[in-house]
Amino acid sequence: MASYHKPDEKTLQCLRDTANKLRIHSVKATCASNSGHPSSCCSAADIMSVLFFHTMKYKAADPRNAHNDRFILSKGHAAPILYGAWAEAGYIKEADLLNLRKIDSDLEGHPTPKLAFVDVATGSLGQGLGAACGMAYTGKHFDKASYRVYCMIGDGECAEGSVWEAMAFASFYKLDNLVAIFDVNRLGQSEPAPLQHDLEMYRKRCEAFGWNTYVVDGHNVEELCKALWQAQQVKGKPTAVVAKTYKGKGLKGIEDADNWHGKPIPKDKVEGLLADLKKAIETNKPLSPECPVEDAPNVNITSVAMPSPPGYKLGEKVSTRRAYGDALAKLGKASDRVVALDGDTKNSTFSETFKKAHPDRYIECFIAEQNMVSVAIGCATRDRTIAFASTFAAFFSRAYDQIRMGAISQTNVNLCGSHCGVSIGEDGPSQMALEDLAMFRAIPTCTVFYPSDAVSMEKAVEISANTKGICFIRSSRPDTAVLYSPDEKFEVGQAKVVRKSDHDTVTVIGAGVTLHEALAAADLLAKEGKHIRVIDPFTIKPLDAETILSNAKATGGRIITVEDHYKEGGLGEAVCSAVAEEPDILVQMLAVTQVPRSGKPTELLDLYGISAKCIVAAVRSTFAN
Repeated sequence: MASYHKPDEKTLQCLRDTANKLRIHSVKATCASNSGHPSSCCSAADIMSVLFFHTMKYKAADPRNAHNDRFILSKGHAAPILYGAWAEAGYIKEADLLNLRKIDSDLEGHPTPKLAFVDVATGSLGQGLGAACGMAYTGKHFDKASYRVYCMIGDGECAEGSVWEAMAFASFYKLDNLVAIFDVNRLGQSEPAPLQHDLEMYRKRCEAFGWNTYVVDGHNVEELCKALWQAQQVKGKPTAVVAKTYKGKGLKGIEDADNWHGKPIPKDKVEGLLADLKKAIETNKPLSPECPVEDAPNVNITSVAMPSPPGYKLGEKVSTRRAYGDALAKLGKASDRVVALDGDTKNSTFSETFKKAHPDRYIECFIAEQNMVSVAIGCATRDRTIAFASTFAAFFSRAYDQIRMGAISQTNVNLCGSHCGVSIGEDGPSQMALEDLAMFRAIPTCTVFYPSDAVSMEKAVEISANTKGICFIRSSRPDTAVLYSPDEKFEVGQAKVVRKSDHDTVTVIGAGVTLHEALAAADLLAKEGKHIRVIDPFTIKPLDAETILSNAKATGGRIITVEDHYKEGGLGEAVCSAVAEEPDILVQMLAVTQVPRSGKPTELLDLYGISAKCIVAAVRSTFAN
């Protein structure tokens, strides 16, 4: 192992001085906005100084450079000190720091990727390390590059289980290019953090999770330099640096005092405190980061296309969950940047098909869905991969905050949820996704795919790989007939009219399993001389309002929606929203309206009013009226 060389005293003093400059920036910025978290910034100042101006290798003029070391500020409320660091690096004008939190400034209250030096949005605590894991995994296994990933974590957010999901993941995968720095400043928002300054307990916890761990004085720049250098020498383990710090460090009367979280410095104290910080600065010599090793490969993830058309035959019975796995494996042949993640459900979601075809690009995240989503978001940063993460759709509800933050992060991650609705059968309600459409429809950047056969599923996978924002693909368990020929064209927001005649008097809209129930209902009704039009929306968001409206008008303004989902927030409400401003349109919604039970799929579709038999009854009622 290489031997450590202590930085000379001049360098150490420059790092101390830079830390105090960062404190000054944080105080000034939060005073200008009259809001923010200066005390949380001050505890982290020495860590930030050493990271940004001694340890990390990056091009300050090009923050998103693929070769740069990465940094995630998981304690996102300390954003002003991150902005201050980039000002000291020369990327931000110092005067712009005074625009913190203003309506026309991208220096928001918590970091977002509107800023080139921010990879993922933080602020909802406990999520930064999971994303850092995804970035580190990508660097080690996909890019095979030298860049390292650093994540600063607040002690208060360590109460979040997602932090420990990420700790377990990083250790299991031996992410020795990852360093987590715990800013243990003792004080939370409303009272002290659970462990306060019990550094030994933090050390034991980190080591128990398999991390190489150092406990340091977080205000001693030499100790920080040494620990972060040692971390670079360690192989086979991620490193945790547990830093004892004081909230409000350097601010007389505020340092280590309760009740200062999220409060700017009072105007009558500002000048005196700034003067104290300025007195501590001995030199104005600027420090520059070292340039990175340029060994990350060039990556192009645009316009990824399936190598061949779908190979399914009309009428063939294939579940859309199986088609998802086949499609993903196929897409993996088209680009070596397609990666798949799963939460120990790969033999049910069929992501195992991808794993068998491309084992080096599959990440098993085990039963930790929050972390899985965060890791996928991390993998997708800087456009390094096309990431697909899958589990039962119901279990994405556990990761909803990560998904919500993913939208703020401008991520392009793709999520596939299987086992939707009562049609899964005997497993019962805990496994049935009946809220997922509502969840994902509420995400502003999300495209929601609901393929109804194997061909449309393959097309959905291909399209989602090339679609900006979050994509959610809903897959079903039952085997259903292939409806579309291999050359059928699919587009986001474009529905398919799958059954049509000149005598149709009702438009029925189904998706997934219920589309097949609608077609079966159409066959039954045709024997009675009654004809219905059947529409497959393909995407629930955006919904093809134009096709729905034109067909509704052609069928007397009558629409019946049928969905394997709760009524609230699903297909029916999406259709109602699309036709809300149109006069003389009547929508009847068939949906699951109560917590379901175990049973055979056909029994459950009947029991909850969404089977072909129930559609027939609804249509007859419409005719009768």
